[in-house]
Amino acid sequence: MTLADELKQAREKGVAIGHFNFSDMAGLYAIAAAARELNVPVIVGVSEGERGFTGVAEAAALVKAIAAQYNQRIYMNADHTHSLEGALAAAKAGFDSIVFDLSSLPMDQNIAQTAQAVKELKAINPAIIIEGEIGNIGSGSEVHDKAPENLGLSTVEEAVNFVKATGVDVLAPAVGNMHGILPSMLTGEVQKRLHIDRIKEISQATGLYMTLHGGSDTNDGDLVAAIKAGITVVHINTEIRVAWRKALDASLAADKDQIAPYKVFAPVQKAVEEVVKSRLKVFNQ
Repeated sequence: MTLADELKQAREKGVAIGHFNFSDMAGLYAIAAAARELNVPVIVGVSEGERGFTGVAEAAALVKAIAAQYNQRIYMNADHTHSLEGALAAAKAGFDSIVFDLSSLPMDQNIAQTAQAVKELKAINPAIIIEGEIGNIGSGSEVHDKAPENLGLSTVEEAVNFVKATGVDVLAPAVGNMHGILPSMLTGEVQKRLHIDRIKEISQATGLYMTLHGGSDTNDGDLVAAIKAGITVVHINTEIRVAWRKALDASLAADKDQIAPYKVFAPVQKAVEEVVKSRLKVFNQ
């Protein structure tokens, strides 16, 4: 199975593939273990910052090793790549997909540079999946003091024009989603809500696979409805970072003299695994 096959199958089944970021081995092992237990495909991603920490080739090699050892349907994505140089490096390292994100640029520049990236990346690997992004959903998988300014909805016209002009395989629109979470989401007072009708309109107009970025702490009902409306991949990062930190603090507090990393991180890995499993169950209803 290729990632293209998985996307096609997910659409046919009316489910979504979960995408989870990692920046250490505990996180990667947790994501892989959760997907194996539920017997579902999974995408693991590393942003530019995360790749700077893990290494591009090193991250790809780890994922390939897990896929081979467990005969697992696990795929590698270069998340939010803002330069052609970074995208080319990921393609050459054997990544299955690349999010080429120039959504902060004016639309004409986003289109022109994304189209060029698609051309050059497909020359390296014709099977690589290229995702383009439009609209503003903020940035940073962290707890923000307040919601980013100028969040908006992608229009159907923008989506159609972008898809036709760039040749991307997957589209990431702004549909009420937001990177990171707010303090009120940590306490459960507020959840993100999505514009399901806009998702459906863009899906019907473009016919393209669509990704929902910034999925952390989104209402479960909205996630299920969004998937039925046309979302094929859902990204989660901040939720697992919060779980990672809470579990790490608890582990260190429970045994203040412990200096063996594998003992400190065992409960951290388990905590991340539980979050990933809970989200994968929602995506595969």
